[in-house]
Amino acid sequence: MMDTTEWPSLRVDDWAPTRDTVHMWTQIVGKIRMSHMPLINHWWQVTLYVSARGLTTGSVPHGTGMFEMEFDFLDNALVIRHSSGEQRSVPLAARAVAEFYQETMAALADLGIRPEFQTSPNEVDPAIPFAEDGHHTEYDPEAARLFWRQLIQADRVIHDFRSHFVGKVSPVHFFWGSFDLACTRFSGGNAPDHPGGAPNCGDWVMVEGYSHELSSCGFWPGGGEEGAFYSYAYPEPNGFADHPVHPDAAYFSNKYKQFLLPYEAARTAADPDRLVGEFLQSTYAAAADLGHWDRAALEIDPARWHRRP
Repeated sequence: MMDTTEWPSLRVDDWAPTRDTVHMWTQIVGKIRMSHMPLINHWWQVTLYVSARGLTTGSVPHGTGMFEMEFDFLDNALVIRHSSGEQRSVPLAARAVAEFYQETMAALADLGIRPEFQTSPNEVDPAIPFAEDGHHTEYDPEAARLFWRQLIQADRVIHDFRSHFVGKVSPVHFFWGSFDLACTRFSGGNAPDHPGGAPNCGDWVMVEGYSHELSSCGFWPGGGEEGAFYSYAYPEPNGFADHPVHPDAAYFSNKYKQFLLPYEAARTAADPDRLVGEFLQSTYAAAADLGHWDRAALEIDPARWHRRP
């Protein structure tokens, strides 16, 4: 049985101001990555990834070299490393987003990196330009570390879930626009154009993201007292919202148009990994069965080589 202390408690209301500040920081760093990357289907080139110290861009091309930017929530610093061996650091502290933005851009310039990107956030309203954002100023280091520890648990369990799918499937990655950890499975079929509607985000962005039939799951620091695991389908097949899923704590949210499992239900379970796994599998099965996916061709046993004669 897993030690449930590894699943930390963090009430959304208790850290919302810090969450919103970190959200703006990740938008800045995510846009920097995006400005140096070629388009990969469904915007997979723009995301961040859970790391052993926080959230990272992974390697980003720069000329004939590369760089990486990592939010280090243990040392409270944004660390920028270049393949030349040079490194810069920007403190993570309670201060205006505008100040963080200016210092980050200066640190990049010191390394010869001069990205060009839209300097206001997406998928939020109002979209305050980063250089003018004196509204988001709060940062609680302990809350940021607790959130990162939540992400570690979500990342582990979702990676295990991902391993059971041999069809087209996204990495387990963190979208800075919606500020959530996500993993998406695809049936192989096309989808109708997404209607869009996200605030301060072109509808064409959503058309690219949802170009093919999918079942997506993840973790989000919202939707419940301590955040929630989620699962949805696009296009949503008939009967999806009413389909039985597991565990008992899971439910379909008409507000968010997706199934939710409160994080606290997992945190307090005897076996959190199994509980979340049941949620991910049963909600995917609802999407795949009602959407008539070829499950026999798309699913696989990740332990197949351990079972060889």
